[in-house]
Amino acid sequence: MKIFSGSANKPLAEKVAESLNISLSPVEIFVFPDGERRVRLEEDVVNEDVVIIQSTTPPVDQNYMELFFLIDGAKRSGAKNITVVMPYLGYQRQDHVFRSGEAVSFQVIVKILESIGVSRVIACDLHTIKIPEFFTIPFTHLSALQLFAEKIQEVFRDSLSRDPVNRSFPTSARSSEASFNELRAVGSPPAIATPDSDTILVTPDMGGIRRIKILSEMLDEMPYVMIEKNRDLATGKVEVTAVHGPSTGSGFKGKKAIIVDDMISSGRTIVNAANILKEKGVEETLVFATHPIFSDEAPELLQNAPVEKVYVTDTVLIPEKKQFAKLTVLTISSMVADHVTS
Repeated sequence: MKIFSGSANKPLAEKVAESLNISLSPVEIFVFPDGERRVRLEEDVVNEDVVIIQSTTPPVDQNYMELFFLIDGAKRSGAKNITVVMPYLGYQRQDHVFRSGEAVSFQVIVKILESIGVSRVIACDLHTIKIPEFFTIPFTHLSALQLFAEKIQEVFRDSLSRDPVNRSFPTSARSSEASFNELRAVGSPPAIATPDSDTILVTPDMGGIRRIKILSEMLDEMPYVMIEKNRDLATGKVEVTAVHGPSTGSGFKGKKAIIVDDMISSGRTIVNAANILKEKGVEETLVFATHPIFSDEAPELLQNAPVEKVYVTDTVLIPEKKQFAKLTVLTISSMVADHVTS
């Protein structure tokens, strides 16, 4: 097996290679004055299983073009199989027509990937479970929820109700329905020990209901709530309209809250959720999100928000200028390493 990395997130690729006890194979990426890229694999890949790791994060188009060239280089050089690992999958939110005349951008991306010789795709915490249905090649959907559950357990160790139970949590799937449904089925295995009953899980929008229910089951049926919001399509302003869920009846005063989301872009959704929870009496809030996209203003907003810690994963490389005191980065490298060899 040979592992190559694009330039979007080389540190993650290095960690994956280290987990597999192999060296990251070298790549030459030359950028011409006009911005065009020349890509060359610097190791022989004839009859090899090749893994290419590239998060298609901003600059999205640039990272996708670089990925396409890496794939083409491996295919032309005789690679036996090409597995593409896109920890963050760009364009996935453009998966259908919103207005007449629009392109389905994600479908275009899929067609390109399949036409240039990709054997398999691996991605993490998709925005919707229907994304794998676009592919005709094998697709593995990883989830950071197990990582989050273990970190929550660690953070609240002093208030655990019983000793933790080791469990195997499946994170891969071939079809869209299986991707998250498999996470919650498998014969209801033992739950990880949960923090005390004064802790609640929170999804900051209704789209995260499935995710929060799965994490609740992993944490021994930890109570959860869902924040309902409306977005003004003209101004983009978001207004929280209601909070729903099993724990709303017992109130929020004095509780600890754990906000869970798939990504943080502008940070405003998280900040709005944290503010409404504080208004309702929550005394401490933590944030867990898989993809730290982080617009330019997001770090400052999150640092000044009424939250104690923001936990994200390394699916996206965070530049130094976007790091902040409340931020902690968890690595998905071991999970990726387990699946590229399966």
